[in-house]
Amino acid sequence: MRILAMIKRVFREMLRDKRTLALMFIAPLFILSLVYFLFQGNATTTASLATRGVDRTLVTAVKNKHIELHSVSETASPTKVIREHNYAGMITQDGHHLTVTLANTDQSKTAIIKQGLQAAQVKLQMQAAHTTVQKQALALKQMSAALRQATGAPAPKASRPVPLATYHTHFDYLYGSDDSTFFDTLLPIMTGFVVFFFVFLISGIALLRERTTGTLYRLLATPVKRGEIVAGYLIGYGTFAFIQTLLVVLFTIYVFKVQILGSVGLILLINVLLAVVALTLGLLISTFAASEFQMIQFIPIVAIPQIFFAGIIPISSLPHWLQPVSYIMPLYYGASGMSAVVQKGATFVDVLPNMGVLLLFAIVFLVLNLITMRRYRQV
Repeated sequence: MRILAMIKRVFREMLRDKRTLALMFIAPLFILSLVYFLFQGNATTTASLATRGVDRTLVTAVKNKHIELHSVSETASPTKVIREHNYAGMITQDGHHLTVTLANTDQSKTAIIKQGLQAAQVKLQMQAAHTTVQKQALALKQMSAALRQATGAPAPKASRPVPLATYHTHFDYLYGSDDSTFFDTLLPIMTGFVVFFFVFLISGIALLRERTTGTLYRLLATPVKRGEIVAGYLIGYGTFAFIQTLLVVLFTIYVFKVQILGSVGLILLINVLLAVVALTLGLLISTFAASEFQMIQFIPIVAIPQIFFAGIIPISSLPHWLQPVSYIMPLYYGASGMSAVVQKGATFVDVLPNMGVLLLFAIVFLVLNLITMRRYRQV
């Protein structure tokens, strides 16, 4: 009977908490629906490949629906051409020697180019072999006819085999190496997500605890201004967020030994801005939660969608109506900026627009925090 009474009590509390019920039953459906639409994109992944001075037959053999070819005549270095036009790679030729320079910022595009080159060379070799067989068959036919006629005329000589198209290929990588994996592409995104997720969760629960224990109400009953309270929370929790960000970034660099083409300081700055956004957002969301349980249930709605639109799934491959959603996700700008610094050596000026948007998010969330703080002042 006592167990039955406990069950009734749990049922009664849950049925009274409409917000918890909604988050429990609607949030999973929201996530599943989002994942469904994310993977409905039917766009074919293509790699942009520049060519300069390459045999026309090889270019024709390389071309397929996965490789978009661009013929360039400019004498700039492959590195500069790739960076300026955002190509996945570039091929130059010197005799039978091919030099393939790969951006290698997306291992799937690197694999497409390598497979395309390999298939093209096999195709050319098969074409050459087929031509040789045809010529040999024609020569044999002529010799047979000559023998049957027994004219005494010398039989025609067999045609010399057509040499197979053989190229010696050398690969250069602007980022990473031949041993790079998909993890190297995801690492800047995952670093930003880890920073964002934990700062968001910890700051939200911390302020919620301040509210449920009555500390926030007592502070608001004093002459302390709302702006001073929010500033205190931001600086206090922001200090720990900065330390956490520093540890995550340094751990990523020195433990995983990821190659960084840009400035480490710039990566730290982007992550700090991302942590500030997560901090202000966590404080804001906590005002709509009545318990730690409800705060955690906001994660599927606020935090998890961030990772889907940060670049793990290429934005260009998403359904067109879903692509604009990425532009309202702070992690999209943080991950894009970090990927550019890590993999392309982007400078401060290059990622300034991304940092500006993150700063704008932080300001908007800060203003909303000041507005929502009014509801808790009782005097």
